[in-house]
Amino acid sequence: MPHSGRDPRQSTKSSLVAVSHAIEEAALATTEDGPLLVVALFQQPPYFERARPRYARMAGTAAVTVVGMVGQLPADLPPGVTGVALDGTDDLAREWSVVALTPRFGAALVAYDRGEVEPAPTLEAGRLFDGGWSFRRDEALHEALRLRDRLADRLPAAALAGWDAVLHRVRELPATPGESRAEAALRLMAGRAERARRRPAAPGAESSAEDRPALLDEPAMRRWTVADGVTASGTLSVALIGVRVAEPAGTPERFGRRSVARETQAVIASLTSVLRPVDRAVRLSEQDYLLILPALTEEQAVAVAGRVHESLAGLARSYPFVAYAVHAAVTVTDRRPLPLAEVRHAVEWAAREGVPVATLAGQTAAAGRA
Repeated sequence: MPHSGRDPRQSTKSSLVAVSHAIEEAALATTEDGPLLVVALFQQPPYFERARPRYARMAGTAAVTVVGMVGQLPADLPPGVTGVALDGTDDLAREWSVVALTPRFGAALVAYDRGEVEPAPTLEAGRLFDGGWSFRRDEALHEALRLRDRLADRLPAAALAGWDAVLHRVRELPATPGESRAEAALRLMAGRAERARRRPAAPGAESSAEDRPALLDEPAMRRWTVADGVTASGTLSVALIGVRVAEPAGTPERFGRRSVARETQAVIASLTSVLRPVDRAVRLSEQDYLLILPALTEEQAVAVAGRVHESLAGLARSYPFVAYAVHAAVTVTDRRPLPLAEVRHAVEWAAREGVPVATLAGQTAAAGRA
């Protein structure tokens, strides 16, 4: 976190994106206070790809531009951009940082992925981070020194020399007076925007779609799992529960289409009743559903699958002529796109083998013993 003595704050990705863009725009502003150092850690390559044009422009004027991300670096980094590959086990892999530093200006955002999420218009936008930000030069200097220490052995000599030249020049000059006043104004505006976003609805008002679990189709699910057109594997884990709800053969002919439609709505209500505000349900077909539960363990997801069985079994008491056959499959993944094919296959296996709740790992092991 920027070195300010302030406690780290919990923030959503959507609010931190606004701060990171503000730092990047400040770095892009035409000034005569160089040399400029820009350092950013993106967690995963797809997040850099979204920002690539801005960093290409920054590299055109900065003395040094360094970007870090987990795994293999893009082969076509913009000219002037130095890439650093991070190991997934390194604590820097959880870090989202943006630092811009000149002799007369500095700003820094440093945040650590909590692996959690809160309700938001998209799954990505609601990801939670601990950290902070500052538009004070000396705090940006502190972060530039910290990141230099962590990355020095992975930087080419030219980039490291340029980094050190910026640090030397910054240390020669005092910080600009008035920084605290400007930052106070920025924090006021950012705080008001965040409070407005989180403000609950008035008593008696209908809750928004953001506040309650929604039943999605597959295209809507794909839109929900991204933010601003980007998502990445290797960050937020989600539990997936595939559920097949099969009605007895001949039900439409025996009880009529109107009754079946009413009971389908009851099934959907029963499935969504187990969800938290951050969760979503997807209808995959007439009898197949997918529950998406961010930041749950496999054990917790299996418990939710058990509650799904109980909830759907209770429908027989309301509709005594229809007792549904229910089978579920559970997995936890950080893959994007979500592994729908594997979940569908596991649900098919559970229904065929008569297993009430299967895990993908358990299904694979059972198949291996067969």
